[in-house]
Amino acid sequence: MSMIALGGTIGTGLIMSSGTALVHGGPLGLCLGFLFVGLICFLTLAALGEMTAYLPHKKGFAGYATRFYLIAPASNINAAGIVMQYWTLSVPIEVWAVVIMNLLGIQFFGELEFWMSGLKVISLMGLTLLGIIIDLGGKSKHDRIGFRYWRQPNGPMGSYLVDQVHNEQFAVFLGFWSTLTTALFAYIGSELVAVTAGEAQNLRKTIPRAIKSTFIRIFVFYIGCVFAISLIVPSTSTQLLVANSSRAGAAASPFVVGVTLVGIKGLNHVINAMILLFTISAANSDLYIASRTLYGLAIERKAPKIFTKVNKRGVPWVSLLVVSLFTCLTFLNASTSSSTVFAYGVNLLSAFGAITWMTIAYSHICFMQALKAQGISRDDLPYKGPGQPLGSWFVLVSTGIILLFKGGLTHSVTLK
Repeated sequence: MSMIALGGTIGTGLIMSSGTALVHGGPLGLCLGFLFVGLICFLTLAALGEMTAYLPHKKGFAGYATRFYLIAPASNINAAGIVMQYWTLSVPIEVWAVVIMNLLGIQFFGELEFWMSGLKVISLMGLTLLGIIIDLGGKSKHDRIGFRYWRQPNGPMGSYLVDQVHNEQFAVFLGFWSTLTTALFAYIGSELVAVTAGEAQNLRKTIPRAIKSTFIRIFVFYIGCVFAISLIVPSTSTQLLVANSSRAGAAASPFVVGVTLVGIKGLNHVINAMILLFTISAANSDLYIASRTLYGLAIERKAPKIFTKVNKRGVPWVSLLVVSLFTCLTFLNASTSSSTVFAYGVNLLSAFGAITWMTIAYSHICFMQALKAQGISRDDLPYKGPGQPLGSWFVLVSTGIILLFKGGLTHSVTLK
């Protein structure tokens, strides 16, 4: 469980969407945005950990989470198609979608995701270390970059929608707020640890260990990764803008742009292969969570009874079949550009993910009230999350505000 919690949900939001956040928010805005949302994510997981350790079950987290994860696999499959287009445009992206869909193996999720999570953790550590080495001048030209890209005209903050709002200060604020919505997309999916908890043993030990792993993932991998990106890629780079445009075959990640800018030949293909691994693993995790959550709803009689059917391996095959059908949303890229479809996924997933976090926070607040009404002390809980119970109120309010302003930003982009 610790390995899945550590690397299971590292995917497209961090490796691909961070480039968009860098353009909108600048290097400082990018790091601050991921740091703030990382705190929200950790408090959400702490609240979820308290409830899961006290009342473990196989239902997952019901409600809005199902809507979120039905769309998530399609988004990650589409992202994998974008990565493949970096190498060749001769194969239509919908063909790559079919190939990738058939690679997903939920039947052996535990073992498969353990190894893929390990590879992702090693890859991300390598990418972060590579960024630091490049920044310190460890390349052929021995040009030490330092914090050069944090100064004007590249930073420290970006200006977003300045032509629409006609106010530089407000554009800087919008740029920072845009990084929050992007960071939200990067962090959602961390709830995977609670879904797998129902099938784990000795929750008194595994839950605290998994939550601590989440803390490490947030403040080492996520923050370290975006910090490295902010050092080696200028937010005003033309190549970075190309990487986030609708042109097919463009680099999918700012890390690919970073190594291209310093002229390291061949490494861009290695990094692109790493990103492909990230996207397939993320899609596999999403299929697992979606099917388990739909199964949990059926157990609670909030979904048709047919979704409770499982095979001899315990896999809810009917739920898995229905969830897999939603991956066909990937074929929207047949008539619309793949990056546009990816943007659709980012907007939908971050909105549903925010609702999921708010639902978890509200459930934990009710959980605390129930404990108080029954005279049960928090000291008697198998696991006490840091920052609780005030942390859940912080998550509920902060995520609600981000979600509210996210709609305004999306509307502004549409008008643009």
